[in-house]
Amino acid sequence: MAGKDYYEILGVNKNADADEIKSAYRRLAKKYHPDLNKSPEAPEKFKEINEAYEVLGDEKKRANYDQFGSADGPQFQGSGFDGDFSNFGGFGGFSDIFSDIFSAFGGGNGRGPRMQQRGEDITISMRLSFEEAIFGVEKLISFNRVETCSKCNGTGAKNGKEFTTCPDCKGAGRVRIQQNTMFGTTIRESVCPRCGGTGKMIKERCEECGGKGCKRVPAQVRVKVPAGIDDGQTIRMRGEGNAPAGQGVSGDLNIKVTVGQHSIFKRVGTDLLFDLYVPFTTCLLGGKVEIPLTKGTKILEIEPGTQNGTVMRVKGKGVKVLNREAYGDLLVTIKSEIPKNLAKKGRDLLKELESKFDENDYPKAKEFKSKMKNS
Repeated sequence: MAGKDYYEILGVNKNADADEIKSAYRRLAKKYHPDLNKSPEAPEKFKEINEAYEVLGDEKKRANYDQFGSADGPQFQGSGFDGDFSNFGGFGGFSDIFSDIFSAFGGGNGRGPRMQQRGEDITISMRLSFEEAIFGVEKLISFNRVETCSKCNGTGAKNGKEFTTCPDCKGAGRVRIQQNTMFGTTIRESVCPRCGGTGKMIKERCEECGGKGCKRVPAQVRVKVPAGIDDGQTIRMRGEGNAPAGQGVSGDLNIKVTVGQHSIFKRVGTDLLFDLYVPFTTCLLGGKVEIPLTKGTKILEIEPGTQNGTVMRVKGKGVKVLNREAYGDLLVTIKSEIPKNLAKKGRDLLKELESKFDENDYPKAKEFKSKMKNS
């Protein structure tokens, strides 16, 4: 162990306290444990981390290491690391830490429950009309998924009974592997390769699933689409995905939503927008115009002198906020429309009307002319 910077290996400084060292070790041990990390460098990295914590996690060894560069002081002979985590001192020892680490993965010390398998998720698409997304809808969807074989109850054995206890792991589902290295003997646990972690060996396969414990079948699920869902959002249905091969929990069903367009409305978040074309005389003189809502219609009052492009807001007439009793707004952009074909009588009337106005009645046009003169 001489010559290695254990502080650097654990990523802590030399003034780190016991809690910081323990926390760094826990994080790195979980990251590089060979049962959890299958990269080629993981075993060597894991070994280094253990060496570092064996020294820095022990008050006496750390003091020797800081003073002499060796955990055993000036007469250092070797690491003495034999892979038995229960014998290390300091901060509760390695065994406590590894008990904590593997508890998050369904138990890995042979004394806890076996790691529970989880089936794969399924992702499908569902197309909704604009109205279905706005108001919500209930749909029955069909798809294929892997389900636990009912004939063998997921065991893969005929009638769910034709199996024996695995001789290698004695039913535990995990085995201990001993390795001799230059640092001593290490012992690690892994899933039993013979039974795949089930702890059982099939004597006669189930005829229905061929010994897999599951099979792909057509399925139907009723989906309640909430009002206000938007294009591109996903509905997750827990446990409606594929079943695992053997015992465990099913994955999830992810339904990606695609929403069709509307002939009038454009949706932006929870607001609805549309352009309202009205005769230019309505903008000049004002008036009342009937406009569409998501349900029914409404009379919109346009004030005299309303400018082209004015946006009028109708509060609470937009889209329902997802999973809340609140609504967006309806934004109406006024578009003043000029007659495309104007008869002579109409032109004469407009010319007469035009003579009644002067440049002060058009402040923006007047301002623009003034800027041109001064530019």
